[in-house]
Amino acid sequence: MTSKGQSEWIEAALTEIGKSGIEGVRVEVLAKNLGVTKGGFYRRFKDRRALLDALLKAWARGRTTALERQIECAGDNARDQLGSLIKLYSERINPEGMAIELAMRQWARADATALSAVSSVDAARLKLVERLYRKLGLAPEDAQAQAVLFYSFIFGQSLLFLGRASRKRESLIAACADTLTKVKGG
Repeated sequence: MTSKGQSEWIEAALTEIGKSGIEGVRVEVLAKNLGVTKGGFYRRFKDRRALLDALLKAWARGRTTALERQIECAGDNARDQLGSLIKLYSERINPEGMAIELAMRQWARADATALSAVSSVDAARLKLVERLYRKLGLAPEDAQAQAVLFYSFIFGQSLLFLGRASRKRESLIAACADTLTKVKGG
Protein backbone atom coordinates (compact mmCIF):
# COMPACT_ATOMS: atom_id res chain seq x y z
CA MET A 1 0.00 0.00 0.00
CA THR A 2 1.33 3.40 -0.95
CA SER A 3 1.55 6.10 1.69
CA LYS A 4 -0.69 9.11 1.11
CA GLY A 5 0.17 12.70 1.98
CA GLN A 6 -2.00 15.23 3.76
CA SER A 7 -3.42 16.61 0.52
CA GLU A 8 -4.72 13.19 -0.56
CA TRP A 9 -6.43 12.72 2.79
CA ILE A 10 -7.98 16.18 2.53
CA GLU A 11 -9.18 15.50 -1.03
CA ALA A 12 -10.67 12.20 0.10
CA ALA A 13 -12.39 14.02 2.98
CA LEU A 14 -13.81 16.62 0.58
CA THR A 15 -15.19 13.91 -1.66
CA GLU A 16 -16.65 12.02 1.27
CA ILE A 17 -18.30 15.08 2.83
CA GLY A 18 -20.06 15.66 -0.49
CA LYS A 19 -21.29 12.05 -0.53
CA SER A 20 -22.13 11.43 3.13
CA GLY A 21 -21.94 14.69 5.02
CA ILE A 22 -19.57 15.29 7.91
CA GLU A 23 -20.66 12.03 9.56
CA GLY A 24 -19.09 10.11 6.67
CA VAL A 25 -15.69 11.75 7.09
CA ARG A 26 -14.22 9.03 9.27
CA VAL A 27 -10.66 7.77 9.29
CA GLU A 28 -11.71 4.18 8.52
CA VAL A 29 -13.81 5.25 5.52
CA LEU A 30 -11.11 7.52 4.11
CA ALA A 31 -8.39 4.89 4.55
CA LYS A 32 -10.53 2.34 2.71
CA ASN A 33 -11.29 4.84 -0.09
CA LEU A 34 -7.59 5.64 -0.41
CA GLY A 35 -6.55 1.99 -0.26
CA VAL A 36 -4.27 2.51 2.75
CA THR A 37 -4.20 1.67 6.43
CA LYS A 38 -5.39 3.95 9.23
CA GLY A 39 -1.79 4.17 10.43
CA GLY A 40 -0.96 6.40 7.46
CA PHE A 41 -3.58 8.86 8.64
CA TYR A 42 -2.02 9.19 12.10
CA ARG A 43 1.38 9.91 10.58
CA ARG A 44 -0.21 12.91 8.85
CA PHE A 45 -2.77 14.15 11.40
CA LYS A 46 -2.94 14.16 15.17
CA ASP A 47 -6.60 13.13 15.10
CA ARG A 48 -9.84 13.48 13.15
CA ARG A 49 -10.30 17.07 14.33
CA ALA A 50 -6.93 18.02 12.84
CA LEU A 51 -8.08 16.58 9.50
CA LEU A 52 -11.38 18.47 9.75
CA ASP A 53 -9.54 21.72 10.47
CA ALA A 54 -7.24 21.14 7.47
CA LEU A 55 -10.30 20.29 5.37
CA LEU A 56 -11.96 23.58 6.29
CA LYS A 57 -8.83 25.59 5.51
CA ALA A 58 -8.34 23.90 2.15
CA TRP A 59 -12.00 24.32 1.20
CA ALA A 60 -12.08 27.98 2.23
CA ARG A 61 -8.87 28.79 0.37
CA GLY A 62 -10.06 26.98 -2.74
CA ARG A 63 -13.48 28.63 -2.81
CA THR A 64 -12.16 32.19 -2.67
CA THR A 65 -9.20 31.56 -4.96
CA ALA A 66 -11.49 30.19 -7.67
CA LEU A 67 -13.51 33.42 -7.73
CA GLU A 68 -10.44 35.63 -7.70
CA ARG A 69 -8.94 33.75 -10.65
CA GLN A 70 -12.17 33.93 -12.64
CA ILE A 71 -12.41 37.68 -12.08
CA GLU A 72 -8.77 38.20 -13.11
CA CYS A 73 -9.25 36.21 -16.32
CA ALA A 74 -12.23 38.34 -17.36
CA GLY A 75 -10.22 41.55 -17.75
CA ASP A 76 -10.74 44.92 -16.10
CA ASN A 77 -14.39 45.61 -16.98
CA ALA A 78 -16.58 44.96 -13.91
CA ARG A 79 -19.62 44.03 -16.03
CA ASP A 80 -17.52 41.46 -17.93
CA GLN A 81 -16.16 40.12 -14.65
CA LEU A 82 -19.67 39.66 -13.25
CA GLY A 83 -20.73 37.96 -16.47
CA SER A 84 -17.73 35.68 -16.26
CA LEU A 85 -18.70 34.58 -12.76
CA ILE A 86 -22.26 33.87 -13.87
CA LYS A 87 -20.95 31.88 -16.80
CA LEU A 88 -18.60 29.89 -14.58
CA TYR A 89 -21.30 28.87 -12.15
CA SER A 90 -24.14 28.36 -14.62
CA GLU A 91 -22.42 26.63 -17.53
CA ARG A 92 -20.24 24.23 -15.60
CA ILE A 93 -22.79 22.33 -13.56
CA ASN A 94 -20.83 20.59 -10.85
CA PRO A 95 -23.04 18.30 -8.74
CA GLU A 96 -20.08 17.17 -6.61
CA GLY A 97 -19.03 20.76 -5.91
CA MET A 98 -22.58 21.74 -4.98
CA ALA A 99 -22.89 18.68 -2.73
CA ILE A 100 -19.71 19.72 -0.92
CA GLU A 101 -20.96 23.32 -0.63
CA LEU A 102 -24.26 22.16 0.87
CA ALA A 103 -22.55 19.68 3.20
CA MET A 104 -20.22 22.40 4.48
CA ARG A 105 -23.20 24.62 5.21
CA GLN A 106 -25.03 21.80 6.97
CA TRP A 107 -21.93 21.09 9.06
CA ALA A 108 -21.68 24.79 9.91
CA ARG A 109 -25.12 24.62 11.52
CA ALA A 110 -23.69 22.42 14.29
CA ASP A 111 -19.97 23.26 14.47
CA ALA A 112 -18.50 26.66 15.37
CA THR A 113 -15.26 26.08 13.45
CA ALA A 114 -17.14 25.09 10.30
CA LEU A 115 -19.43 28.09 10.76
CA SER A 116 -16.41 30.37 10.96
CA ALA A 117 -14.96 28.91 7.74
CA VAL A 118 -18.26 29.17 5.84
CA SER A 119 -18.81 32.71 7.11
CA SER A 120 -15.33 33.77 6.01
CA VAL A 121 -15.87 32.28 2.53
CA ASP A 122 -19.22 34.03 2.22
CA ALA A 123 -17.72 37.33 3.38
CA ALA A 124 -14.83 37.06 0.91
CA ARG A 125 -17.13 36.14 -1.98
CA LEU A 126 -19.52 38.97 -1.18
CA LYS A 127 -16.66 41.46 -0.84
CA LEU A 128 -15.31 40.52 -4.28
CA VAL A 129 -18.69 40.91 -5.94
CA GLU A 130 -19.51 44.06 -3.98
CA ARG A 131 -16.26 45.58 -5.21
CA LEU A 132 -17.33 44.90 -8.81
CA TYR A 133 -20.67 46.62 -8.26
CA ARG A 134 -18.87 49.57 -6.69
CA LYS A 135 -16.72 49.76 -9.86
CA LEU A 136 -20.00 50.03 -11.78
CA GLY A 137 -20.87 53.12 -9.78
CA LEU A 138 -23.18 51.82 -7.09
CA ALA A 139 -23.16 53.34 -3.62
CA PRO A 140 -21.74 51.05 -0.91
CA GLU A 141 -25.14 50.00 0.47
CA ASP A 142 -26.55 49.33 -2.99
CA ALA A 143 -23.42 47.44 -4.04
CA GLN A 144 -23.70 45.28 -0.94
CA ALA A 145 -27.37 44.50 -1.59
CA GLN A 146 -26.67 43.74 -5.25
CA ALA A 147 -23.79 41.44 -4.24
CA VAL A 148 -26.14 39.46 -1.99
CA LEU A 149 -28.64 39.11 -4.85
CA PHE A 150 -25.85 38.07 -7.22
CA TYR A 151 -24.44 35.53 -4.77
CA SER A 152 -27.90 34.15 -4.05
CA PHE A 153 -28.52 33.70 -7.76
CA ILE A 154 -25.15 32.07 -8.41
CA PHE A 155 -25.76 29.32 -5.88
CA GLY A 156 -29.53 29.20 -6.05
CA GLN A 157 -29.74 28.65 -9.81
CA SER A 158 -27.85 25.37 -9.51
CA LEU A 159 -30.55 24.11 -7.16
CA LEU A 160 -33.57 25.65 -8.89
CA PHE A 161 -33.03 24.70 -12.49
CA LEU A 162 -32.20 21.02 -12.10
CA GLY A 163 -35.32 19.77 -13.87
CA ARG A 164 -35.47 22.44 -16.55
CA ALA A 165 -34.89 21.66 -20.17
CA SER A 166 -31.51 22.91 -21.29
CA ARG A 167 -32.86 25.63 -23.61
CA LYS A 168 -35.32 26.97 -21.00
CA ARG A 169 -32.63 26.94 -18.32
CA GLU A 170 -30.20 28.82 -20.58
CA SER A 171 -32.88 31.40 -21.36
CA LEU A 172 -33.71 31.96 -17.68
CA ILE A 173 -30.05 32.24 -16.70
CA ALA A 174 -29.35 34.66 -19.55
CA ALA A 175 -32.26 36.88 -18.48
CA CYS A 176 -31.10 36.82 -14.85
CA ALA A 177 -27.51 37.52 -15.88
CA ASP A 178 -28.64 40.48 -17.93
CA THR A 179 -30.52 41.88 -14.93
CA LEU A 180 -27.62 41.29 -12.55
CA THR A 181 -25.00 42.94 -14.78
CA LYS A 182 -26.99 46.00 -15.83
CA VAL A 183 -27.21 48.29 -12.87
CA LYS A 184 -28.06 51.94 -12.42
CA GLY A 185 -24.92 53.95 -12.10
CA GLY A 186 -23.03 51.46 -14.28
